[in-house]
Amino acid sequence: MATKDPREPFTRITVHEAKQKLDRGEAVLIDVRDPHEYVEVHATGARLIPVNTVMNEIKQIREFANGKEVLFICRSGQRSALAAEFATAAGLDDLPLYNVEGGTLAWVEAGFPTGD
Repeated sequence: MATKDPREPFTRITVHEAKQKLDRGEAVLIDVRDPHEYVEVHATGARLIPVNTVMNEIKQIREFANGKEVLFICRSGQRSALAAEFATAAGLDDLPLYNVEGGTLAWVEAGFPTGD
């Protein structure tokens, strides 16, 4: 279930909630892991923007989102939370931001589609 901590600039959601948002066309998915991790396995449709580049890629994120909600995913949910913090600090505060709890590990475990 989606949870919002007022101290965080994002909402935490499960992979099931993320998949529903993506299926409804409400959101885009950004994978913030390193390229070698992304190549191994990633959620279908995810755009790779490593966490250490998020602050410099706000324009790309905004264009990819095209007004939709932005879901950040990593391996387990920690780097994606940091990426959401970075995105907010860099000025991406006009779109709803989400951290996919459990990350790619939970996505794969749920049997959701991977690859392109």
